[in-house]
Amino acid sequence: MNRFGIEFEVKNRPLLDPDFMPIVKFNRAFLARASQPVSLAVERSDGQIAVCHTRICGTPEREEADRYYLNRLVKTQLWMKGGFRVYVSGSTLAWSYLHDAYARGGEQDFDQSYMSAVFEHPFEVVEADKVPDPVCLPKKMGGHLDGCRIGFDAGGSDRKVSAVIDGECVYSEEVVWFPKVNSDPDYHYNGIVEALKSAASHLPRVEAVGVSSAGVYINNRTMNASLFLQVPPDLFEEKVKDIYIRAITDTFGDVPFEVLNDGDVSAIAGAMSLGEPNVLGIAMGTSEAVGFVDDKERVTGWLNELAFVPVDCQPDALRDEWSGDIGCGSKYFSQDAVIKLAPRADIELESSLSPAEKLKVIQARMEAGDPAAAEIYASIGVYLGHSLAHYVNLYGCRHVLLLGRVMSGMGGDLILAEAKRVLADEYPELTGRLTPSLPDEKFRRVGQSTAAASLPELAKRS
Repeated sequence: MNRFGIEFEVKNRPLLDPDFMPIVKFNRAFLARASQPVSLAVERSDGQIAVCHTRICGTPEREEADRYYLNRLVKTQLWMKGGFRVYVSGSTLAWSYLHDAYARGGEQDFDQSYMSAVFEHPFEVVEADKVPDPVCLPKKMGGHLDGCRIGFDAGGSDRKVSAVIDGECVYSEEVVWFPKVNSDPDYHYNGIVEALKSAASHLPRVEAVGVSSAGVYINNRTMNASLFLQVPPDLFEEKVKDIYIRAITDTFGDVPFEVLNDGDVSAIAGAMSLGEPNVLGIAMGTSEAVGFVDDKERVTGWLNELAFVPVDCQPDALRDEWSGDIGCGSKYFSQDAVIKLAPRADIELESSLSPAEKLKVIQARMEAGDPAAAEIYASIGVYLGHSLAHYVNLYGCRHVLLLGRVMSGMGGDLILAEAKRVLADEYPELTGRLTPSLPDEKFRRVGQSTAAASLPELAKRS
């Protein structure tokens, strides 16, 4: 394969997408030809700074490859770590290109605009003689099972809540709600409070509350979340940014609480069930939701939005409707991937069906032994094998827990088997260093809302 003059070999290609170009393969081949040092740093408003030392070719004939590599690298760092300021040192040409690409109206306008909103600061790319030193502020969260706790899990179609006493779930409920189509934030607030009160009625007292919720949360505040998609910007600022803080304190007063992205809570639940740290959780559903627990059982506070991290560098890769970018995880590790590949397997899906209903059709055909459906899942497994080799470079994870609707049933088993096969065949250096797996019964007993209940540490009693 060849991209911008960089040649690389891919032995295992998805049957239904043979032009797939794993970005990990491009990166390895590019870096083998690169010799000019360049350093990048991404800064967040909470003081965290992520640093990346890399190389570019720095020659006129490799200028296109340099630009592409830098563009994808910065995009990866932004959506993995998050930040509003990018420092560049070692190459004025690299800085100039990234400054223009990530400027307002530039080719990566969506990325800079999103990061500006999340971190409440104008986005900028700064040339520096030397990038700042890294600053990481990981925090031990989860695994606290003592006392009387509530765990709340806010999903796009249902909300779950659990009452937990000394690690034992004494009550749980699941209620259908419609947060994504409601523009009145009071609808969301009242639903959260109703769930909290329902759980509290089964406890002698409430000593801590943990929340698992889709979206980006910084210091327990909602910075961006699809759950509140229809809420107007002014009401989002007034009533949504602190919605969980208000709901908990209005209901229970001054109790310890934590609000965390649902991907991170999945990773915490995985670490609890495995009894080991260093877990990357990947949930394949409506999109790709990801969380990470490091080797010291801490969450990093990073965005972990791998749905918008590039995994495919083919020029005709599928475009994400929201961000407008191509080749990113959301189109490879979600129900969209299944739907994208269906016509290539000669499976026609009725246009009137919702994406979730289309996934169910493919799942039913897979369970019935349809070889065409198997081709879809096998192709996703090949995507995954190559992409896990990329993700382990980013995180250094030891375990990968694969979750979500796409991973359910026989299709999920085939995805996992193909991913393992590709890893063993093309990335043998990862053998014994990376273990992908599906949830076991122990994980299911822990559950998302029960894991959420374990997030806060109880206040010290005097």
